[in-house]
Amino acid sequence: MIKRLKIKFVFVNMLIVTIMLGIIFGTVLIFTKNELENQSIQAMRTTTSMMLRPKPPEGGREDMRLPCFLMVEAADGTLSAEGFSRYDITDKTFLAELNSAVSGKESGTLERYELRFLQVNSRNYRLTAFSDISSEKVVMKSLLKNCALMGGISFGVFLIISLLLSNWVVKPAERAWNEQRQFVADASHELKTPLTVIMTNAEMLREDSFSEEKRRQFSKSILTMSKQMRGLTENLLELARIDNGSVKMTFLPVDLSGLVTDAVLPFEPLYFEKGLELQCRAEDGIFVKGDFDCLLRTVDILLDNAMKYSHPNTAVKLTLERHGTHALLSVENHGEALSKEDLKNIFKRFYRADKARSMNHSYGLGLSIAENIVREHNGKIKAESSDGINKFTVKLPVISK
Repeated sequence: MIKRLKIKFVFVNMLIVTIMLGIIFGTVLIFTKNELENQSIQAMRTTTSMMLRPKPPEGGREDMRLPCFLMVEAADGTLSAEGFSRYDITDKTFLAELNSAVSGKESGTLERYELRFLQVNSRNYRLTAFSDISSEKVVMKSLLKNCALMGGISFGVFLIISLLLSNWVVKPAERAWNEQRQFVADASHELKTPLTVIMTNAEMLREDSFSEEKRRQFSKSILTMSKQMRGLTENLLELARIDNGSVKMTFLPVDLSGLVTDAVLPFEPLYFEKGLELQCRAEDGIFVKGDFDCLLRTVDILLDNAMKYSHPNTAVKLTLERHGTHALLSVENHGEALSKEDLKNIFKRFYRADKARSMNHSYGLGLSIAENIVREHNGKIKAESSDGINKFTVKLPVISK
């Protein structure tokens, strides 16, 4: 797929370049051709006007220096010519051929002789101005050759640039594609384990050889795995809705200080059961514009994550304070230090720094959901780890009450 995308990008890019080069060089050729033709016609008009000014010509004119020659047909049909030409204009047979070729036409081109002509009729004679267009053809042929050469070089240069750019342009799509494939593989793995446990216990439950106590254990295991699958499925659906934009967030002024204080209350007994202390320090009067439920979900995720990954008999600190035009919400806990790789991948889906937590309702999706919510609120979230303390910080723009 990525290879096809690169080929498509290069093809479209080169098609645009080809069209643009064609328009540019075509315009240059057309304008040059028209300019040369206009100059030739203007020269012929000037030549005829010079002859018409005094009287019908009876001989040569010394002041005529234009790159044209005139053929004069008198009333009695006599032909004569004067001017500059690579042809022998004293040859009566040649003049008769030209006169026959231009008969009945006011202007045009004689490709056979490489001449352009313009006729002016008078009372007693007819003037026909001829201009040599062989030089025009040489100029146009040379210009066409140069345009083709420059076009070929430009095409080659743009082709190389397009090939180099295709790797850079397609990189985000390639990364998204790989992440999607990894996401599908991880989701399949996470669902496969509880399904296997459920199927195994269900098959054993059907066996009459097991005692009632064993059968109750099998049923309990099935229920536990089913709850785990439901939690995983709900998280997957929530991520899908956020990615698709189907989660309709209502952005209203939210008292973040009150929200954080209320969010701590349900976690206090849970922390107490695990032998942990939950400390909260929230600065009053901090308001942000956002969706109340989504922001509450973010705080819940951070507190739940800290509870699962804290060392026993330690304290978790939740802090909310104003920092300039932003609110900083941070959750600190004492736990296993996060490596550089963990910090880099911690917000990726299904990533868990501690793989052993996979069976403890930890799916590696919570922080990814939190990151998506924060991003929708024009905020930032980051993870830090030092001296045995892991810290997650959310930065949101504040508003006036």
